[in-house]
Amino acid sequence: MAAAPDPARFVDARQVRRNFSRAAAGYDAAAFLAREVDRRMLERLDYVRIAPKRILDLGCSTGASLTALRERYRDARLVGADFTLPMLQAARREKTFLSRLMPFLKPQAAAFVAADAERLPLAHGSLGLIWSNLLLHWLDEPRPAFREALRTLEVGGLFMFSTFGPDTLRELAAAFGDGDAHRQRFTDMHDLGDMLVECGFADPVMDMEVLTLTYASVDDLVRELRVAGEGCAMTGRRKGLAGRGVWQRVRAALARLAQDGRIPATFEVVYGHAWKGEPKQTADGRAIVRFEPRKKPA
Repeated sequence: MAAAPDPARFVDARQVRRNFSRAAAGYDAAAFLAREVDRRMLERLDYVRIAPKRILDLGCSTGASLTALRERYRDARLVGADFTLPMLQAARREKTFLSRLMPFLKPQAAAFVAADAERLPLAHGSLGLIWSNLLLHWLDEPRPAFREALRTLEVGGLFMFSTFGPDTLRELAAAFGDGDAHRQRFTDMHDLGDMLVECGFADPVMDMEVLTLTYASVDDLVRELRVAGEGCAMTGRRKGLAGRGVWQRVRAALARLAQDGRIPATFEVVYGHAWKGEPKQTADGRAIVRFEPRKKPA
């Protein structure tokens, strides 16, 4: 018998894994929002000068981000990590298909590993870039993953990520209004920046944009979230099926927001990146003081 979710945690990791395992087979066709956010993240790399030798896509799902990263950093070794086995299996199948279609691709262009973001099976200082698209809101809280990212990055390495912010699916949450969780717990952009500094990162840069998608019905919205693996996985979610009366109330509340017959759904997208600077203390907590050599007078 599977263990019950830890009541001290906000996110039910077993449910996250279950959601994405079910979605894996059709994920690439359903995850257009994730791909759009990924594309916008890639545009932000245009303003960053970096030549990483090894790149990790953390929470890689089916590995779609790795194709664009490979094109941008042709000499880098690529690793995709995800804790959902069916997603990794789909990623490996896609890699095999692309290798047959385009045999000029290096066989070692991408490797895949099953891994938890809080416990990466990678060496200290082994990565030049960690890329993570829409992962953080599936974690109980971001700081353990931030610390692992810092540990595995080399000095001068970059951590770049996206996640959803607090206004995401606000319409759906307000329509239920029953005290149960119907969406993930999303962290504010400014809090994420503070957490990065707290965990040892330098020069964090945060920005945000709001995307509004529209749907013909509540059922279409819920169905799209489900097939993309985006169903609520909070420990405080409703465990049983909602009754007909609940759904009637939700449909009526969202219908009042409709424009031109379509229901809006807000997605607050948060983007962030930060660097691993020179360490300020040793592993046993002693401060490191650096002295620059004095320049000789001209």
